[in-house]
Amino acid sequence: MGEGTPIAGGKMSPKGGAATSEEPSSLEGLFENIDVLSRQNRKARDPQIERRLVGLRHRAGLELAGRPSADLSYPAPDFDLLSNGSGVPEVGPDELTPGLLRAAILRRGSLLIRGLVDPGQAARLVDGIDLAFEAREHQASGEPANSVYYDVLKSDPRFNLGGQRGWVAKDAGGLWSADSPRVMFDMLDAFERSGLRRLTSEYLGERPAISANKCTLRRVRPDTGKGHSLWHQDGAFLGEVRALNVWLSLSHCGDVAPGLDIVPRRIDHVLPTGTEGATFDWSVSQAVVEEAAGDVGIARPIFEPGDVLLFDELCLHSTAAEPEMPNTRYAIESWFFGPSGFPGDYAPLAV
Repeated sequence: MGEGTPIAGGKMSPKGGAATSEEPSSLEGLFENIDVLSRQNRKARDPQIERRLVGLRHRAGLELAGRPSADLSYPAPDFDLLSNGSGVPEVGPDELTPGLLRAAILRRGSLLIRGLVDPGQAARLVDGIDLAFEAREHQASGEPANSVYYDVLKSDPRFNLGGQRGWVAKDAGGLWSADSPRVMFDMLDAFERSGLRRLTSEYLGERPAISANKCTLRRVRPDTGKGHSLWHQDGAFLGEVRALNVWLSLSHCGDVAPGLDIVPRRIDHVLPTGTEGATFDWSVSQAVVEEAAGDVGIARPIFEPGDVLLFDELCLHSTAAEPEMPNTRYAIESWFFGPSGFPGDYAPLAV
């Protein structure tokens, strides 16, 4: 507890305990271990398995992200499937295809899929997030903490996550999913059941990985940001990547709870940051945002639990929080990266 999930150790025994034999070192062996332990954990929840899986995913992610770059292309955009009009395009789960997703991103910056994740799963994730935040608070105060809900990932030494972890906790209303083994298991299970893992693989053209420091459990209060609009494009600090952001809403938000403001048009380059009126050197000023939005304006969708917004690193967006909003927003933001374009400073986890 509190010392982190290790990235090395013995292979799991059939009952979830650590066996003495060496675990597989090959990528195929790691994925086989992950699949076997995941099936076992679905049948009978085991905190030791859930903590172990985080470490295995990090090891497999390191193997994936270390692969040579490949010459890959995105799916051909199917503009015929994209509805006319402006604003954020919306579809149901049965309409979602990689070609439609590519068309939506290239023309309107993002795609909103209504009800992609089961509302019951969304509710369980909300409960898990509350327990994870509670466990972190207990640990910070020196009290016993439930380590299956909060157990800091001990990443490969090349990644220095300490300072970033503190900023996410203090200023961004967040907690990394990799630091909550149980919630991470439930999150990835929801992605698998909804088809998100398959979709991201088909869109990126390779089996994706997420990053410990770009996959965040959000519990955002209306006063987050203290009235500032923190407009940004993640490409400003991710660099050249193959990426798809999965923004999963877990509560009704956008009107009575903080949501997202989005420029619903394709911007094909990184906009200037830190100009006059910008809050931080990495954020985009309101004047630059309005110029980029032009006639299409700024969209603020209303989300329901289980809705998913998909966009890439060039989408211009901001948390939409107003002090008069009465409720807290729950969400999970997960950046999926193609291993051939994985950002070098981020700790990978295979999915």
